[in-house]
Amino acid sequence: MYNLWARRMVQISIVFLSQCTSVLIICQWLSPRSRVSLISLMRHLFRHRKLPAHQSLRHSQCLVLSINESLAHNEHDMRNVHMLTKYEKTFTIHDHPETWNNAPCEVNKERGRRDVNTLTGGGGRQRGGVCWEVGLRQRPRPRVTFQAGDPCYISRRTREEWLAKWKTEAERKAKLVSAMNATGDRGETEREPPQTQQPTDPASPTVATTPEPVSLGGEAKTALSKTADAEPEYEDGRGFGIGELVWGKLRGFSWWPGRIVSWYMTGRSRAADGTRWVMWFGDGKFSVVCVEKLMPLSSFCNAFHQPTYNKQPMYKKAIFEVLQVAGTRAGKAFKACPSTDETETSKSVDLQNKQMVEWAMTGFLPSGPKGLEPPEEERSPYKEVYPDVWAEPEAAAYTPPPAKRPRKGTAEKPKIKEIMDERTRERLISEVREKTRSIEEICISCGSLNISIQHPLFAGGMCQGCKNCFLECAYQYDDDGYQSYCTICCGGREVLMCGNNNCCRCFCVECVDLLVGPGAAAAAIQEDPWSCYTCSQTSDLGLLQRRADWPCRLQHFFANNHDQDFPPKLYAPVMVEKRQPIRVLSLFDGIATGLLVLRELGIEVERYVASEVCEDSITVGIVRHQGRIMYVGDVRNVTRRHILEWGPFDLVIGGSPCNDLSIVNPARKGLFEGTGRLFFEFYRLLHEARPKEGDNRPFFWLFENVVAMGVSDKRDISRFLECNPVMIDAKDVSAAHRARYFWGNLPGMNRPLSAMCNDKLELQDCLEHGRTAKFGKVRTITTRSNSIKQGKDQHFPVYMNEKEDILWCTEMERIFGFPVHYTDVSNMSRLARQRLLGRSWSVPVIRHLFAPLKDYFACV
Repeated sequence: MYNLWARRMVQISIVFLSQCTSVLIICQWLSPRSRVSLISLMRHLFRHRKLPAHQSLRHSQCLVLSINESLAHNEHDMRNVHMLTKYEKTFTIHDHPETWNNAPCEVNKERGRRDVNTLTGGGGRQRGGVCWEVGLRQRPRPRVTFQAGDPCYISRRTREEWLAKWKTEAERKAKLVSAMNATGDRGETEREPPQTQQPTDPASPTVATTPEPVSLGGEAKTALSKTADAEPEYEDGRGFGIGELVWGKLRGFSWWPGRIVSWYMTGRSRAADGTRWVMWFGDGKFSVVCVEKLMPLSSFCNAFHQPTYNKQPMYKKAIFEVLQVAGTRAGKAFKACPSTDETETSKSVDLQNKQMVEWAMTGFLPSGPKGLEPPEEERSPYKEVYPDVWAEPEAAAYTPPPAKRPRKGTAEKPKIKEIMDERTRERLISEVREKTRSIEEICISCGSLNISIQHPLFAGGMCQGCKNCFLECAYQYDDDGYQSYCTICCGGREVLMCGNNNCCRCFCVECVDLLVGPGAAAAAIQEDPWSCYTCSQTSDLGLLQRRADWPCRLQHFFANNHDQDFPPKLYAPVMVEKRQPIRVLSLFDGIATGLLVLRELGIEVERYVASEVCEDSITVGIVRHQGRIMYVGDVRNVTRRHILEWGPFDLVIGGSPCNDLSIVNPARKGLFEGTGRLFFEFYRLLHEARPKEGDNRPFFWLFENVVAMGVSDKRDISRFLECNPVMIDAKDVSAAHRARYFWGNLPGMNRPLSAMCNDKLELQDCLEHGRTAKFGKVRTITTRSNSIKQGKDQHFPVYMNEKEDILWCTEMERIFGFPVHYTDVSNMSRLARQRLLGRSWSVPVIRHLFAPLKDYFACV
C-alpha cells in the first residue's frame, strides 16, 4: 500500500513559489482518501515555511495550475501546465501561514467563469472550522423562508409593534369621528337618502354578495349603539321586527329561511321603509327584502321546498339551523339516535333533522307560532352582533398576493357584475317595453344580464343558473300529470295549468303578469278551458313571444351530447293536436316496469308488446295490468314478419341479462357467448322496428345493462348501437345504490337527476312501522339472497325488537319505487319475489328517462 501511494504521489507536480501563498492542485483522478492525505502533507510543509508576517494574499500572486494526467510522469515538463478552463473543478487553498491551524479556510466550488475577487474571503461560504477532514463538506446555505403576502424582511416583533401602533391610531381616529358625530346635527343625517342595497340570496350563484363591513373602534360601536337606541327601526307598522324568524323570497329562487336583523349588525346603511335586513341561515349573508316577499316561519308548509331540501346541502343546512333556533325558543327537545358501532356518523343529525321538519310541518305544536317569537334580549339591535363579520386590524394589515394571470386563450369572457334584487327583472322588462333594451339581452327567468343561451321556447335569453334549473325541472311532473314548475322561470308558487288534454305545461302568475301584461293572469283564470302560451294561436301576448322553431330549439337543448362519437338522430316535439298514443315493444320485459312508468306519467299506451320467458314475471304483469300486455314468448322466436304484424312501434326498450357480462361473475362468458349473445337479438329487432326511409315519425329506443362490465364489451355494444351510454345511479332518487348504463336516443338522457317530493331517499322511509334502519342507503339488491347484507361484516340492514332483521318484500318494493305488494301474486316465496325485483329497473330512474315523451305522444 505504501509503494502504491508513493507511485501516485510521484504522478503529480507541486510547484512552490517563494512569493505565493496560494497553491491550487488538480487531482481529480485521485481517490478521496488519497486527496485528504495529500492535503495533510501540504499543511505540514506550509507550516514550516518562513515568510514575512506582513505578506498577504495578493490576487496577482495566485497561480492556477492544471496537470494533465497522461503527461504527469514527467514532473519537470512544465509545458503541460496551463490555465484552468471554466468547466474544470478546482480546490483553492489560501491563508496566512502564521494562523494556519486556527483560521478557517475558504472553498469556492462552482461552474462557469470565476471572479478572482471571491478568493479574498468576503462573500464566500466557510468550511473547515474544526479540521480538514470535517471541512471538506460545504456547510449548507442558511434557509430563508418566504410567506406569500408577508414581508419576509420584517421581524415578528417589529410587525407586532406596527400592528399595535396602527390599532391605536385607528381607535383614536374612530373616537374623534364619534365625538364629531355626537356634537353634529342629527337631523341632517336623517334626511340623507339611504344607499342602494346589495341583497344576496344564499341559493343564487349570480347574486352579488354583501361586502364586509369596515372595522370600527370600541367608542364608535358604542356611539352607533346609542344611535340605534335613539332611532328605532322597522316602525312602519308592517310587522317583521328584529329577531323574528322568517321566510324570504327573491325572484326565481326557493323560499329561504332567515332572521330579521338590524342595519347595525350588517355594517351598512338603514333599510328603507317597507324593507327589512335579513340574515340568511346556512351561509350567514345579508339581503334587503321587501315585506311583501317575507312570510313568518310558521308558514312552514307553504314555503318549505322538498326537492331543494333533497338535493341542495346548503338549503338543508339552513333548515336545520332555523329549526334549531325555533326549537330553542319553543322549548322543544328532540331525541337523538342511539349510537352504535355500526351507526353512520351523520345518522343522528339526519334523524334529528327529520324530527324537526315533521314538528314544523305539524304547526310547531304545542306552543304554535307564539313559541317562535324572539325573547327580549334578541330584539336589541346590537346585542346579537357576530364577531366574525367585523374585520380586525390585523386582517387588513397585509394585502393578499396578486392572482396568477391566466394563460393566453384560456381566459373566460368577463361577466357583468350584477346587483340583483326582487325588482331587477321588473326594471329590465320595463326597459324592454320602452325599447331601450332588447329582450334577447336579459334572462327572462331571473333578470340576469350574463346570458349563456337563448330560451328554447320564448324570445329572450337564459343565464347559466337558469339553464341548469331548466334542465332539472322542465320534465318534472306531479301526480296530476302537469309540470311541477313554471315553464319560463322553473319556479312560482301559483301556476296556471293548460286546459288542453295533451299539454302538461304550467305558467306562474308572476311571469304571466310581467311578460304578457298586468292582469293577464286574472284573465287566464276566467277562461275555461285555458290554452297555454305554447298551444295558443294568439299573437298578442305582449313580450312573451313564442319562437317559431321552438320544437327544434327544445330538441337541441336536451340533446344527448354525452361524449357522442356518432351523430344522434333527433326528433322535434310534436304539436299538441297531432300527438298519438304510444306503441311499445319491450324486450326482456321483466315485471313490466316500462308500462307502469308510462301509466304513472299519464301517457296513453295503445299497444304494449312484451317478450318474456319467466313465468313469475308474466304472472305479475298479467295480474297488475289487467291483460293490457301482449306477451310473445322468447325473443329469439320473434321475426320480421311479427314486427310488421304487431307494429309499427314508437318505442323499443329492453335490457338483456347481465350474468355473462358482469365482471362480478368469475365464470362470465362475455358478450359473444351464453346469455351475452341476447344483446344481438335486441340489436336485430331494433333495426327491424326502425321507421323506413322517408318516415319521419318520432322513434325512440332504450337499452340498459350493468355498469360493471368489461371495457371491450362496453365498446362493442356502443359500436353496434352507435352511441355512448349514460351512467345513472338510483341512489340519487331512491334508498339503494343501483348504477346502470343506458344507451338510447331519448331526449335529455344526460340531464341532472333530481328527486321528487314523493321519492323515498332514505331506508328508514321504506320500512314498516316498528322497524329501524341501520343504514341510510343499502347496496345494490340483486337476485342473490346475501345481497341484502351490508358491509364487509355482512350486517342485516334493519333493527326490530332489538334484533337484526332482513328487508321484507314490501320494503324492497318501496326501495325500487313499486307499489306495495306489487309482486305479491300466486303465493310466491320471499326469495322468488327478491329475484324478480333484482332483475327489474328502478322506477324513479325510468320515470326520469321517460318524462320527455310527454312532448311527443298523447296523454290521458
